[in-house]
Amino acid sequence: MVMKDDATQILPPIRASEKIEGVFTVPIRVFEDERGRFMETFRRSWFPWVDWDRLQGNRSDSKAGVLRGLHYHHHQVDYWYVPKGRIRAAMVDLRPSSATYMTTQVLDIGEDNNVGVFIPIGVAHGFLALTEATLMYMVNNYYDGGADEMGVAWNDPQINLAWGTTTPILSPRDQQNRLLKDIPPDELPR
Repeated sequence: MVMKDDATQILPPIRASEKIEGVFTVPIRVFEDERGRFMETFRRSWFPWVDWDRLQGNRSDSKAGVLRGLHYHHHQVDYWYVPKGRIRAAMVDLRPSSATYMTTQVLDIGEDNNVGVFIPIGVAHGFLALTEATLMYMVNNYYDGGADEMGVAWNDPQINLAWGTTTPILSPRDQQNRLLKDIPPDELPR
């Protein structure tokens, strides 16, 4: 899909995931010369169906081997971009009403794959830092103290994500994430 924002600007082709409904990637265009580089990494108009009135930008720095997630939301979309390093982004569709329910996708993004990733409500997501990495991300709702951020165990055998590690570095919070079968149905996306 090629989108035009105005008559003078052609935006990058927004690509729908072939695996998970509602996930999109944006190839980031790099403009380079002898002075350095410029990249446009996010634009509200790339995702016009999302209400971005409560836009919040965040930054996460991770050492190699750190795994963050899996997290999911009932009221928030995420848009990820990795300006430094490389991460393995992993997702699973937890929306029972979705045509891609329980489908997984793993993408290596960052310096070797310069893309942004749009993650819709109800798709659990996390990442493994393959190198020291910085993740910049936009969300469409302000952080609410964790009431909207739920977790699923990163190594849930029912989900079976191909992380490429068996011994990640996890936060105490992510160590407590439950298996999908142990999460009450009213806590899961609808």
